[in-house]
Amino acid sequence: MVRKTKQLRQLLNSQYLEFLMEAHNGLSAKIVEEAGFKGIWASGLSISSAMGVRDNNEASWTQVLEVLEFMCDATSIPILLDGDTGYGNFNNVRRLVKKLEQRGIAGVCIEDKVFPKTNSFINGATQPLADIGEFCGKIKAAKDAQSDEDFVVIARIEAFIAGWGLPEALKRAEAYHQAGADGIIIHSSLRVSDEILAFKQEWGDRCPVVIIPTKYYTTPTQVFRDYQFSIVIWANQICRAAITAMQQAAKTILTEESLLNIEEEIIPVSEVFRLQGALELQEAEKRYLPQNKKDITALLLAASRGVEFGELTADKPKCMLELKGEPLLSQVVNHYRTIGIKDITVVRGYKKEAINLPNLNYVDNDNYDCTGELMSLYLGLQGISLEKQDLIIGYGDVLFKKYILQLLLDTEQDFAIVVDADAKASLNSVRPDYVNCSLPNSQKAFYTDVYLQKIDNQLLLPQICGIWTGLLKVSSNLQDVFRHTLKGLLVEDDVQQQGRMPTLINELINLGYAVQVIYITGNWLDVDEIQDIIRAGGF
Repeated sequence: MVRKTKQLRQLLNSQYLEFLMEAHNGLSAKIVEEAGFKGIWASGLSISSAMGVRDNNEASWTQVLEVLEFMCDATSIPILLDGDTGYGNFNNVRRLVKKLEQRGIAGVCIEDKVFPKTNSFINGATQPLADIGEFCGKIKAAKDAQSDEDFVVIARIEAFIAGWGLPEALKRAEAYHQAGADGIIIHSSLRVSDEILAFKQEWGDRCPVVIIPTKYYTTPTQVFRDYQFSIVIWANQICRAAITAMQQAAKTILTEESLLNIEEEIIPVSEVFRLQGALELQEAEKRYLPQNKKDITALLLAASRGVEFGELTADKPKCMLELKGEPLLSQVVNHYRTIGIKDITVVRGYKKEAINLPNLNYVDNDNYDCTGELMSLYLGLQGISLEKQDLIIGYGDVLFKKYILQLLLDTEQDFAIVVDADAKASLNSVRPDYVNCSLPNSQKAFYTDVYLQKIDNQLLLPQICGIWTGLLKVSSNLQDVFRHTLKGLLVEDDVQQQGRMPTLINELINLGYAVQVIYITGNWLDVDEIQDIIRAGGF
């Protein structure tokens, strides 16, 4: 693998215009690399902002080093440090370079202002510049201190920021170049790129020139190519974008006093785990630790046509109807995957060839037109191995907010169902499966385990505690009981060949098994008719 210092030097000397993106911690650095950038700008402004301090060297250089170490460990691309003024005199710069090399940092940029620095965009015209001779000494000290010949030292010129004009900028650039700087950053606070372009036209190609177009961002990038700049640094946009998102999220949660809406708009926790490298740790645990962990598998019933949709399901089952540009079943599957359930089996029937989503296991009920859910469930169970696995059973045409699936996963009970306690829930289904429970939904139910008494669409109103949503969890402990009970129903009564899931759940209760109830209020949808496709937009 090419050393990071050599990677950065190649970018600096590339015949093409290259780009560095700002990052300010290990997480943002990893995101920058995954986005496709070839290098990272460790921004002093962004790092200090992440610490909650000002960009005035209030964060010590050793604190910055600690951040850099995490950034370097998280990535394989080079990092160029925004080293402010070098954190002191030539002696501080020498020590800084040695410590940067020890931590795998590929280069440092130092600017010709006095220590402690002030951000260039805060009263820049009043900021004093460093003496040219003194700053050249810093550059020489940095180059003498490096042990890796490819370590990059870039001198940042603040003459335009301070209002000293083009002649001073060129004078300083030549002095820094002669002192050994590997490249020059020419900086400007104007909204247009006139100063930068004038400098480059006069400077030519004596050494690479790097720019930071934070203020003059409306200049087309092709102009920078035409003038043969070396590198463009996007200096603080990741940090600012993160602040925007955090402010919006905090305001939403404070206003709504709930996470229901925002959880659907932000990345799942599983994505945070992925960025942290949780998968590598899981693989390491398999190698180094004893294994007794349970896995989760899902079984989705999707054999029916959906005759209520008429011609829309003439050539495909309703689970493959388009919803927001992708099949309904794809939406359902994605919700399972976002909470970590990857082993998913789908029972197909009507127009089975139309159900062809990738990375799913398929079992076919070829007699779908004369059998029911119980037979599809039976066939599906034959197609999967459930040893040491908990099982989630659902439908390929029923949508849920992902938190509902997580609630089901978190229960320790052997059997559990999700019930919508909203009295209006019956409008959510053509054939509502009403439930009677040991306790109706209430504040007491929130702190007390609630158990199912019966599922029946003929329940009287006083008995109804809600409607079953179609979700059932079966723990690995009672997989054999579950299969045996299902098989008994199908063998003993031919009528049950066309039976539905509530029959099996009621039978488990009759046999003495407890079925826990998890109450919700809304946030799910059984897609049974055309109007439901419109309602499904919220999922």
